[in-house]
Amino acid sequence: MTENGCPFPVADGETGLQVLKGLMKTRSLLTALTIMQDNVGNAFQLNLPGFKPVIMAGPEANRQIMITERHRFSWRSPSDPVTRLLRQGVLIVDGELHDELRSLMNPSLQRPNVLPHIGLMWRCTEQIAGAWKDGETRDMLVEMRKIALLILIGSLFSIDFTADMQRMWQPIMHLLAYISPGLWIVWPGMPRPKYRGAIQEMDEFLYQMIRSRREQIKGDRSANTPGDLLDHLIAAGLSDDLIRDQLLTMLIAGHDTSTALLAWVLFLLGSHPQWMAQVKQEVDAVLTSSGEPPTPEQLNQLHVTDQVIKETLRIYPPIHVGNRFALEDLNLQGYQVPAGTRVMDSIYLTHRDKKYWPEPEQFCPERFERSQEHDRPPLAYVPFGGGPRNCIGAAFAQIESKVVLARLFQCFDFQLLNEHEIYPHMGATLEPRPGVQMRVQLRCLLKSTRNKQHTHEE
Repeated sequence: MTENGCPFPVADGETGLQVLKGLMKTRSLLTALTIMQDNVGNAFQLNLPGFKPVIMAGPEANRQIMITERHRFSWRSPSDPVTRLLRQGVLIVDGELHDELRSLMNPSLQRPNVLPHIGLMWRCTEQIAGAWKDGETRDMLVEMRKIALLILIGSLFSIDFTADMQRMWQPIMHLLAYISPGLWIVWPGMPRPKYRGAIQEMDEFLYQMIRSRREQIKGDRSANTPGDLLDHLIAAGLSDDLIRDQLLTMLIAGHDTSTALLAWVLFLLGSHPQWMAQVKQEVDAVLTSSGEPPTPEQLNQLHVTDQVIKETLRIYPPIHVGNRFALEDLNLQGYQVPAGTRVMDSIYLTHRDKKYWPEPEQFCPERFERSQEHDRPPLAYVPFGGGPRNCIGAAFAQIESKVVLARLFQCFDFQLLNEHEIYPHMGATLEPRPGVQMRVQLRCLLKSTRNKQHTHEE
């Protein structure tokens, strides 16, 4: 018997027809979710062949699922590819092991320990953007992934990924496809042999990294204090397998979310030139023209940039849904949830709830002016989740995005070329497909600087 409560609403005939038409037109589950929210509300059940999750949204549901009732859920199903890939990664495990891993990894990702990496983030941005030619077209989804990979592996593992980027690019893309929504949702046991090679290549890369660092630490007995995240994991006495799981979790989840966020920011600013102009003016006013990395104090002064990032996270949250499984019968917001039910906590729908977000489809960074933020319940905005299992890399992502965008807008003007082709794709994260094609043009100051360097070299 389930706890007292009503069954979850499902689509009636008319709503079901709207959902079907929407799916045929956009081929996106997001369309179905939006239609259901408009017609049914913030709690409903999908009734698709082999896939009947309950969907919940809104601050009250977020509080119950993320905080007060979180112990009554399992984070992942053993049949999900993300569980098979990340094994005992901190994103996957529950209970004491999760708490131990989280406690161990947290220090490396807290703001005071991320700020020293500002210079590295700046240089990685310059390295990738330095290859762009004046006036050419670049796909910002691809370019931001390059930057995000260099930054994450460089800052958390102290490895320069430049030499390995080309070799590991396809394995990384295959692993992202492996954990993206697909037929496996309705056929959990489906064979997927084409991904074995990518997993093997990634494992070889990570285990070699771990072995090399162990040898380095053993050879340098004067190093008493752990440095980066990899050092911390080794110093804690974790096995190679458990370390591998944490490194892969951070590599996959950490870089892909940043990739999506940065690409969406550039898309939205390209679609709203007046906001791009404001961001550019702010960067010019706050940062020095010498090209030196910003100080933490200067990053704090990028208020418009911060509002743009927050509004982007509202409209297109990279992690747009949380998947959980009820461990026991329970009651959520007055509805019955039998044990074993897949509960999807939709961040995407929460961020488009008209009660808290007037004209939710509109790009309005002003929503995040300090004077307006207190008008919303705390859990009406959850781009990094909430409660004890909120995103472990939230501080890292917010610092990284400001640094990268500041350097890009200091150096380049951007023109969006394919605005009307872009749609949100539900992959491992919510990303802009088929890509964000932008024409990049060097700004006058940088042109002058490069010309002087070129003349000097001749």
